[in-house]
Amino acid sequence: MTTHNASNERIKRKYFAYLKEAKRHSEPTVDAVAKALNRFEVYGKHRDFKAFHFEQAVAFKKHLAEQKAKLSGEKLSKATLHATLNQLKQFFQWLSREAGYKSRIQYSDAEYFNLSEKDTRIATAKREQRSPTLPQIKHVIASMPTSTETERRNRALIAFTLLTGARDSAIASAKLKHVDLQTGCFFQDARDVKTKFSKTFTTFFFPVGDEILNIVADWVRYLRDELLWGNDDPVFPSTRIAIGASRQFEVAGLDRKHWSNATPIRTIFRDAFVNAGLTYFNPHSLRNTLVQLGETTCKTPEAFKAWSQNLGHEKVMTTFLNYGEVAYQRQGEIIKGMATSKQDNRAMEASELAKALMLEMRNNGMEMRV
Repeated sequence: MTTHNASNERIKRKYFAYLKEAKRHSEPTVDAVAKALNRFEVYGKHRDFKAFHFEQAVAFKKHLAEQKAKLSGEKLSKATLHATLNQLKQFFQWLSREAGYKSRIQYSDAEYFNLSEKDTRIATAKREQRSPTLPQIKHVIASMPTSTETERRNRALIAFTLLTGARDSAIASAKLKHVDLQTGCFFQDARDVKTKFSKTFTTFFFPVGDEILNIVADWVRYLRDELLWGNDDPVFPSTRIAIGASRQFEVAGLDRKHWSNATPIRTIFRDAFVNAGLTYFNPHSLRNTLVQLGETTCKTPEAFKAWSQNLGHEKVMTTFLNYGEVAYQRQGEIIKGMATSKQDNRAMEASELAKALMLEMRNNGMEMRV
């Protein structure tokens, strides 16, 4: 049974280099494209891409719709179908312009990877993003054990995520020199910290409670004062595994190294939420929690702009459009309150905020249609 096609492998390498170097996509993005292409090749028994015909796209689309996810056992979601097919569409569009392929592949043939309009609307619909409440997060942190070094690290990690709203990849790569307790900030220096789009920015600690700040401060002081770690050591080191007295591999404290990726952080979050009797929320969901907190805390457009920048967003519209959905319950409260509410300072603040948003949208070439 054929497991690969040498010609396909060569052109894929060229395409991956194009995505990474020319289009400046990240490794995870390129990996997702590679996975989509592998799905298509396995289905087509590694037929040469030069033999591509639009009927293959139609048949593969039907095949993919019948596939089931390994973990859930359910059919692939419309969002997964849309992402996979769109990656294939872009690849074959690029391929149709390459030497040796452009005489064989029509640019328009790639359009056959499109989902129906109905399925596309389902796949791209914006849904309410689930996030834990601030009391829930604090309950999880308070429930976590602290009898060992690794347990103290785990509790401080979740507290730090809430305090800074940093992404898990940034937290995994953070060094002690990036955390300034005196100023109360986390300097996300892209030379060391793995930030989104390699942006460098400073996050000042969010006002989420002194107990959260104290947990983080105690952890940083422990690393510096008791373990005598230096500026280039990790804030959240990996776990050291060694052979114990039972001749089995056991947890043996902290390793003076960074995690290679953010997977252990997600595992820590999962265990902490489940052990606290709550549904699992991933690290990124705490950013949604902080946005909701900002919507109730910030009283002026300038304040919310600062809150947005603290999350690493250059434009406040990013915060509103990607994170700023009004929660279902709050939406009902607002609508019901409109029937009896009076003009007050809060109404004026909302008016100011609306004007600021309209101005930013206009500055970014977006129009308000009514």
